[in-house]
Amino acid sequence: MAMRDYSADKESFKNFFVDFCLSDDEGNKSFKYAEQLTRLAHREQVAFTVDLDDLSNANEELAEAVKQNTRRYTNMVSDVVYEMLPNYKHREVTAKDALDVYIEHRIMLEARNHRIPGEMRDPRNRYPPELIRRFEVYFKDMSNTKTVPIREVKAEHIGKLVTVRGIVTRCTDVKPLLVVATYSCSACGAETYQPVRSLQFTPPPACSADECRLNKAAGQLHLQTRGSRFQKFQELKIQEHSDQVPVGHIPRQLSVYCRGETTRRAQPGDHVAITGVFLPLLGDGFRQVVQGLLSDTYLEAHSVTCLNQSDEGEIADELTEEELSELTDDDLYSRMARSLAPEIYGHEDVKKALLLLLVGGVDKRPNGMKIRGNINICLMGDPGVAKSQLLNYIDRLAPRSQYTTGRGSSGVGLTAAVLKDPFTGEMMLEGGALVLADQGVCCIDEFDKMAEADRTAIHEVMEQQTISIAKAGIMTCLNARVSILAAANPAYGRYNPKRTIEQNIQLPAALLSRFDLLWLIQDKPNREKDLELAKHIAYVHQHSRQPESGERALPMRLIRRYVALAKRTQPAVPRQSASRLVDAYVELRREARNARDVTFTSARNLLAILRLSTALARLRLSEVVEKEDITEAIRLVEMSKQSLQHVEENTQRGISYTDRIFAIVRDLAGSSSTVKMADVIERCVDKGFKPDQVEACIEQYENLNVWQVNQVRTKITFM
Repeated sequence: MAMRDYSADKESFKNFFVDFCLSDDEGNKSFKYAEQLTRLAHREQVAFTVDLDDLSNANEELAEAVKQNTRRYTNMVSDVVYEMLPNYKHREVTAKDALDVYIEHRIMLEARNHRIPGEMRDPRNRYPPELIRRFEVYFKDMSNTKTVPIREVKAEHIGKLVTVRGIVTRCTDVKPLLVVATYSCSACGAETYQPVRSLQFTPPPACSADECRLNKAAGQLHLQTRGSRFQKFQELKIQEHSDQVPVGHIPRQLSVYCRGETTRRAQPGDHVAITGVFLPLLGDGFRQVVQGLLSDTYLEAHSVTCLNQSDEGEIADELTEEELSELTDDDLYSRMARSLAPEIYGHEDVKKALLLLLVGGVDKRPNGMKIRGNINICLMGDPGVAKSQLLNYIDRLAPRSQYTTGRGSSGVGLTAAVLKDPFTGEMMLEGGALVLADQGVCCIDEFDKMAEADRTAIHEVMEQQTISIAKAGIMTCLNARVSILAAANPAYGRYNPKRTIEQNIQLPAALLSRFDLLWLIQDKPNREKDLELAKHIAYVHQHSRQPESGERALPMRLIRRYVALAKRTQPAVPRQSASRLVDAYVELRREARNARDVTFTSARNLLAILRLSTALARLRLSEVVEKEDITEAIRLVEMSKQSLQHVEENTQRGISYTDRIFAIVRDLAGSSSTVKMADVIERCVDKGFKPDQVEACIEQYENLNVWQVNQVRTKITFM
């Protein structure tokens, strides 16, 4: 890069601010920078932001020079703004801080000492610029600039303006950072100012004033905090996203130094986009000798922006016409479920449940109490039924996700670790997997292999959505608004129907009851299904894609964007649908009381049906939960319960559908001898029977004189 004339660049910046304050490209009045300068002059604002898009429109060469040498131009713009501030000051600033009072006192003292007018000089010239200026200059990167992966930020980017994306893993407290150190001499009383431009500095050894130098009385310097200037300082540690980490590599981290107005913009677990200057961290004295030729690096932040839940800043509501044509399907719910991990054969109901887990329900806060909307699912079953593959796909599909295994993670790795801050020496928290997956999905494989002490950390997360920490004198509560997708294997190789769930999976009932859906996937030998599965696996292995079918699977990016759009709706349950939910829950409790309940039916099941219903309404982008949503939610809950009932398929084949419908009618009647026809049809349809099968069963048992049906066919009476 050729040498630039910085004096000409300084004049160009001044002309740019003046021109932009007067008019924009269209000739309209634009007060973007005039308002900022006015607010700076009146001490109503601290940050002065220069948009490189505006600068590029006016002077593209200068904008490129700013990106290549940002630190130099930051000081230049500070000088330009300081020179322009008096022109935008319309009134006196009444609110004065301690530093203003200190400077005024020094002006009065020098005015008294220098009585001769010729010796009067502007005392501000003696003060360093960092002490006088009360504003900070930041550059906003161009909108068309691509983000640089953390792994790709290297030596070629030193001194340049770069934009990176990542997840915040560590966040220190905001501390005061010394910017200008003011010393007073014990012998002559003169003051010495030392600008500090790094994290370490060495105080001057003795007073350098003329009086001490001429009298050869080296007075001792004392630091004056009242005359020094401090700035807010915070360090962030960001880690690259999981999809940017190559297989077998450790995620890279980057230190970010936030000063002034860029502090307190992010918390551990936030996904952020940070624009800043990539710089080396130079030591001094013995530290540099020990460090040798190597140097640590950091990013000096100019802007910290928290991203929303959509991946890579995608805007969910800007769907193209081509994408909308893909989504125009009568049965979008089933098609999206089949598009989840299409290479995996079958498991349609499991995939539907995983789709609802991605969408999630609606959080409620009645009277300060929080009712979670996140859906938790546990997949149990024999080895080789693609549980881990489903978890891997959800981990890649969810915008915010963390994947871990039961044996490979400890309780500290799941919740939070207590570390020592390298700058202040204080104890600080570093978020674990559940904290980093806040407002996302945490996939835990081999859930049954976790140690009991580590597993207890998940109890509070699954219901209260928080993590309470009391370690090393730190007592706090971290957010963990996360959906947990767990996979567990049976303890003895295969699932034993003669044992309970706790004995098979070796998990306590208190933990299992917190899952909205417990799904048992068994590997049962069946000639037809085994043949179809073998053909499917052979085709995928040969062509590296799913077999051709009647419809094309939706791409992962489109599913992710549609799910982000669906999450914006907040559906409510109307009063007429609430009674349907109550009846379904009472029926679940009755069946659990009459039969051997292995699925821990409790009030949590009612909340699970509510969460699934609102997730289905979100998928339709509806603000109201319809009857069909509740019916499908009840069906999924009952299918998950049936998977745990260990009913063999050959015994099911021996029982005809008429006998099963008769059992449903008998249960509905209870101790009464009559039952409504509408209730019978509704209950049988919920159980998966067709209306014509129900009519055939009613006619068959009517011919056998088991019951009678009235003429208008609205009531069934047992004989």
